[in-house]
Amino acid sequence: MTKNFKLEEFNCRCGCEMPEDVKSNIIKLASQLQIIRDQVGKPITVNSAYRCPKYNKRIGGASRSQHMYGKASDIVIKGLHPAKETYFLLDEMMSDGDILQGGLGRYDTFTHYDIRKTKARWDNTKK
Repeated sequence: MTKNFKLEEFNCRCGCEMPEDVKSNIIKLASQLQIIRDQVGKPITVNSAYRCPKYNKRIGGASRSQHMYGKASDIVIKGLHPAKETYFLLDEMMSDGDILQGGLGRYDTFTHYDIRKTKARWDNTKK
């Protein structure tokens, strides 16, 4: 798909087949992650991306999760703390117009990034 991302990294963890309309969103998402990787110069691990509705429900995902549309990824950038560094870096990149504006979630072990059409921010770190 891109220089550093393969479609398999974005598949649902249940093993189901990804619908074609979801694939087009995944391609767009992967291109945004490639921009991030190129600018940061560090590998990105995709912990979770597409989730079919059944799998999303099974793991307790939000009922309208962007993951179900192939528009979201939970990532870790090598060498950066998800809550203390990655979140703020991506927020700045979105504000500067370097990557698409969308959803950004702050968690202790990963950062959620999605390409929804509206800005959304949340903090799910343990306080």
